[in-house]
Amino acid sequence: MTSPIHSRVRRVERIRHELRRRDVEVAHVERLSPGFAAVTFRGPALDGFLSLSFDDHVKFMFHDAAGELVRRDYTPRRFDAERRELTIEFALHGEGAASDWARQATVGQPAIIGGPRGSMVIPTDYDWHLLAGDDTALPAIHRRLEELPSSTQAIVIAHVAAPDRRLLATRPGIQLQWVDSDEALVAAVSALPLPPGEGFAWCAGEASTMARMRQVLLAEKDHPREAARIAAYWKRGASEFHENLE
Repeated sequence: MTSPIHSRVRRVERIRHELRRRDVEVAHVERLSPGFAAVTFRGPALDGFLSLSFDDHVKFMFHDAAGELVRRDYTPRRFDAERRELTIEFALHGEGAASDWARQATVGQPAIIGGPRGSMVIPTDYDWHLLAGDDTALPAIHRRLEELPSSTQAIVIAHVAAPDRRLLATRPGIQLQWVDSDEALVAAVSALPLPPGEGFAWCAGEASTMARMRQVLLAEKDHPREAARIAAYWKRGASEFHENLE
């Protein structure tokens, strides 16, 4: 279904932030599911921290056993300005320096947070929102569902392993579909009839899968690129990767 002409006007606001490097320490660690841990950081350096969009990303940094500085991009899951506490959710499956760090994180452990450099603020008043991606997109999807008005229609299609399929926001208007592979994720979005009205499509995950998602949404379905954000959060074979495809 082709989206209406009026949605071809960009309504997304891009906001730049002063880039700061903040020294923090672990305040709390919570195992959310077999494959996810939420780590809350605190410290006076978080004074003035700002994250205006659900898919912002900060640079999470720490020193590994060899003393090398490791840098990875993560979504700020929530921020408590009064307590100066920032929570990040880490996917734990597979091998990687950041996931290994999160598995053994303990209270008082030091880390560094950089950014975010900016925010792409997507209005919440679209008629509908499509949120699709793999497990790396799950923290952003959770945050977005919490931010959307209760009357908003949200369609969620997520490739997440069964043990990690945590309950999303429960309210009328959320259409949820779990899938078991990247192939099934692309197929589900391809088979989805886009609702009438003005909608925004947000997708994030592995680079090659997101390239196919871009083809499905923008070429096959003619969804306006002005009302879409498709991000490659990671790439097979690359230890540090983040790219916006649209």
